[in-house]
Amino acid sequence: MINTILFDVDGVLLSEERYFDASALTVWEMLMSPNYLGLSPEQFTTSPSDEEINKIRATVFQHDKVLTFQKSRGLNANWDMIYLSFCHQLIHLFSQIKDHELEKISKWCQAPIDRDVLIEIGRILRQYDVVLDFSKFVPEFESSQAMKEELFGHLNVLVKEKLGIETTAFAKGELWSVCEHACQEWYVGDEYIATSTGRPSVQTGKSGFLANETTLAPVGKIAKLFQSLVSAGYTIGVGTGRPELETIQPFQHLAWLHYFDESRIVTADDVLRAEKSYPDYGHLAKPHHFSFLRALQGKGTPIKNCLETPLPLENGGEVLIVGDSLADLLAARAMGCQFAAVLTGLSGKAAREEFEEQQADYILDSVIDVKDILYN
Repeated sequence: MINTILFDVDGVLLSEERYFDASALTVWEMLMSPNYLGLSPEQFTTSPSDEEINKIRATVFQHDKVLTFQKSRGLNANWDMIYLSFCHQLIHLFSQIKDHELEKISKWCQAPIDRDVLIEIGRILRQYDVVLDFSKFVPEFESSQAMKEELFGHLNVLVKEKLGIETTAFAKGELWSVCEHACQEWYVGDEYIATSTGRPSVQTGKSGFLANETTLAPVGKIAKLFQSLVSAGYTIGVGTGRPELETIQPFQHLAWLHYFDESRIVTADDVLRAEKSYPDYGHLAKPHHFSFLRALQGKGTPIKNCLETPLPLENGGEVLIVGDSLADLLAARAMGCQFAAVLTGLSGKAAREEFEEQQADYILDSVIDVKDILYN
């Protein structure tokens, strides 16, 4: 009998669309802006129109085919998607100048790439007639069976194939952090960037998307769902890839926060803290089960206890995890929990076939339909 419901946020409660917009804008900025590669500064602006955003996203993510592919391989964090997309394009750019600049490329590929290195790379790239090609991403990654963070390793494989250079430089590191910070500038804007990252903006002038969240069901209906669950004695929690600021503030604005025990709202900040404290456990972001298990146990439980909890859980069938992605499903499966797939994520109704193949316990058109599982 279910007694606990744990919700993902993006694609379940709140729309992912602005996150994907911010992701595309980040890749574009890092390619075009003089703060990074600076390939075409005149094409960069901090205040693009909706039409310009749509055009950039359609180009960078190939009408979302790149996003859909990355999600199908179990990748859930937007920062990881940005990193893969930008690094793939960087390798493609290197391949166009390798006959002239192999020595420099080899140097860049053997050391951490930070923003200063990107500016140096950009100065060299602008001496040549290089072109971007985002259409190569899916076919060049489809050749690999890599899943989740293994996709980062495929970047190193592509460096070997295209450039003849052995490297491990494209593991998650300094360049990933550059991508993360640029994305946060787009999403939270100038007002909140220091709170979000602890660092000032590299590029000011971004208003952010934080105040423009879109819910995936009417706000009042979601509030009524939370109220009914709490009144019926269910424990509810959240396991999300969003940072804390981008979870708590919208929940406050939407008047949802008071339904939750905040010790059961687990965000990307909690994951990063755990990774820093216990690096031997590796990546703990979804599809790892850490976020949901920590929400189940509560943040008053020591992190190490969570990491060392035997799986599957003895009482896993009493927990329902509600998500929109393969990463959520894999986390639920590792815990031995029931899983309800909601068809309001990136792929929409088209995700039904994948969830049927993966034998999700429930497939719902909307998060509101959770009540039908519990009350019927």
